[in-house]
Amino acid sequence: MADQDPSAPARFMDLQDPRYAYMFGFLQADGHLSQQSRQRGRLTVELNVRDIALLHEFQQLTPYNSSVTERTRSTNFAASSHSAIWSTYSQEARTIVNELGIPYGRKSRTITPPRVDFSRPDYVRGVIDADGSVGYTSQGLPFVSLTTASTAIGAYLCHYAKKITGAERTIKRNTRDGIYNIIYTNETAVGLASHLYYDGCLSLDRKRTSAESLKEWTRPTGMARVTPRRRWTLAEDLKLLELGEAAAGAIELGRTEGGCRQRLTRLRTSGGPWLQS
Repeated sequence: MADQDPSAPARFMDLQDPRYAYMFGFLQADGHLSQQSRQRGRLTVELNVRDIALLHEFQQLTPYNSSVTERTRSTNFAASSHSAIWSTYSQEARTIVNELGIPYGRKSRTITPPRVDFSRPDYVRGVIDADGSVGYTSQGLPFVSLTTASTAIGAYLCHYAKKITGAERTIKRNTRDGIYNIIYTNETAVGLASHLYYDGCLSLDRKRTSAESLKEWTRPTGMARVTPRRRWTLAEDLKLLELGEAAAGAIELGRTEGGCRQRLTRLRTSGGPWLQS
């Protein structure tokens, strides 16, 4: 490893290390891995220059030659865009991240959570820092959100957030652009942000500041709480079909008669029970 930086950590991309778990999640969501002939290629991530401090952190964590450069160019969104780019040409670094789950070329729909042990809150924070948002809505409500084209990433966030907050989400692609938009609000957002953005964690400064500000939020007096929808299980579907009547189902299952009637109609027209729908 002739291009290794001796001052960097010894094991590059050990995903049980919170710093590398975060860096990998960020690169997976917002980085780019390219390859050319004769085993040449490059791993890069480009951010607005206001976030250049994070790229310098990546440089410190990379035990290979890497650089942080700046450029100004015209884009579809601004006449002059000032950005910063972290990049490494190291074949060994590229091989490691590729084997962990960053594919070459276009990747937005194909990325998945790592298949090795990894620090979960740090990985999720990296993905959200890259492709998500943390802050307040125009109505002053706290939120944490993620926009992703990957079914596996969207499903993993829903799974992980449910373990942390108890809030359940079902992902569905937008019909317009085929993207998943997953959002958590109010107490759920406060709890999730507090869990992900802990003291001393590696993150974008501005998103960590936003996450810390959510801790100040309290539910306004008189603001109603929305009770999460209770999902039907296969056992409940089978029992309701066995009873055959909404009134009996409501008593047996502890649900409303109207809900049982609607479910019974749906089951009969669909031809059978639907698990978790």
